[in-house]
Amino acid sequence: MDVELVNPFIEATLHVLRTMSSTEATPGKPYVKKDQHARGDVTGVIGLTGEASGTISVSFTEDSIIAIVSRMFGEKVEALNGEIKDAVGEITNMISGQARQKLEEMGKLIHGAIPSVIVGKDHSISHFTSQPVVAVPFETKDGGFTVEICIED
Repeated sequence: MDVELVNPFIEATLHVLRTMSSTEATPGKPYVKKDQHARGDVTGVIGLTGEASGTISVSFTEDSIIAIVSRMFGEKVEALNGEIKDAVGEITNMISGQARQKLEEMGKLIHGAIPSVIVGKDHSISHFTSQPVVAVPFETKDGGFTVEICIED
């Protein structure tokens, strides 16, 4: 996978969290993921099609997503619930959409499917591809989350 395709997802993630929930996140060093274990408790996944295909996923720890969604709603959310699940789908969709817009500016027209959301400790994420999955860990003051990108031409 072309590493230049990862940067739009990092930029989109930072922008979406900053504008939607006043959350500042710091990206860590991207790495090639070797397993299917989710790095969080709630994961949004979107399939990608078009001039390239693949998937993007965003896995939040429970603490990080509760804090992010609480700031989005302007009121304290106490636990993982349907509102959190909906918010993760929407956050994942916004990250995907902004990153795809940047990819289009780079000459790659990619479409996104409707997001799926998985909730639960120790769940897995399957990226159906022969290409490596690049994972980018992020940290916030409330905990971490990981964005996984897998795109093949």
